[in-house]
Amino acid sequence: MQIRNLGGSGLRVSAVGLGCNNFGQRTDLETSRKVIHRALDLGITLFDTADIYAGMGGSETVLGTVLGDRRKDIVLATKYAKPMATDGTKQGASRRYIMKAVEASLTRLKTDYIDLYQQHDYDPLTPIEETMRALDDLVRQGKVRYIGNSNFPAWRIAEAEHVARAMNVSRFVSCQDEYSLVVRDIEKDLLPCAQEYDLGLLPFFPLASGLLTGKYKRGEAAPVDTRFGKAPQLRDRYVTPHNEAIVEKLEAFAKARGHSMLELAFSWLAARPQVSSVIAGATRVEQIEQNVTAIAWTLSADEMAEIDKITMG
Repeated sequence: MQIRNLGGSGLRVSAVGLGCNNFGQRTDLETSRKVIHRALDLGITLFDTADIYAGMGGSETVLGTVLGDRRKDIVLATKYAKPMATDGTKQGASRRYIMKAVEASLTRLKTDYIDLYQQHDYDPLTPIEETMRALDDLVRQGKVRYIGNSNFPAWRIAEAEHVARAMNVSRFVSCQDEYSLVVRDIEKDLLPCAQEYDLGLLPFFPLASGLLTGKYKRGEAAPVDTRFGKAPQLRDRYVTPHNEAIVEKLEAFAKARGHSMLELAFSWLAARPQVSSVIAGATRVEQIEQNVTAIAWTLSADEMAEIDKITMG
């Protein structure tokens, strides 16, 4: 397994990370245990979860139950800020809430520190100075090692960077955002911003919720047991005539070179600037095995240029 630095920080993470949103939701405890142990065996060190995953707390609880002594072997990343109550009382990035949220996550995860604590969404109601000071206090207390953001607009990342510098507090070292061969919006502003401030990019939905696996055929209904079959809103979001045309060309591109769509999707992301680790979920041991081997294809400059023509033409 290739190991990379997370942006400009000293934190080292596996080039393929395990997205843990399925645990306690789509996968029961025993299945989750098998996937987690196989990920560890294969050299995955970055485990990415969030307090809201699996019905508010379910994913963190599973990780806390399963990891045990292996906790020390991984980079454990979680998130705060999205609603953890239906009445609006538990959310955001105020000092008051962050201090509560981190203790709740530590308890569920059965650990005394979080390697990467990420703000899951920008909080327009709280001054960024208050948020950055509170996060820095957690770093100083040893409860958090590094901090990151997710789903921030580029200008908010720049704002947080300059505020952290001015206050001489811990700065964000990573950003976690949607990025794939069919969703390249972040290249306009956010990716240049991440490069400027040396934030490690952690792309999620690398397979566009399954569109880039090659298992969906153009003009055919999604099989009922697949994600698109079970979630029409996801299907409607990704299965557009434009995206289907791109996928068809990408499939031909990969096939001509003896590779799968999965290998193309992962290897392309791994070759992109600022990408530290490709975050992908898994509901079965076989999936985690496929994900790990999928980044082995080293794409040439010519191949990268051809992919740009296909996806941006």
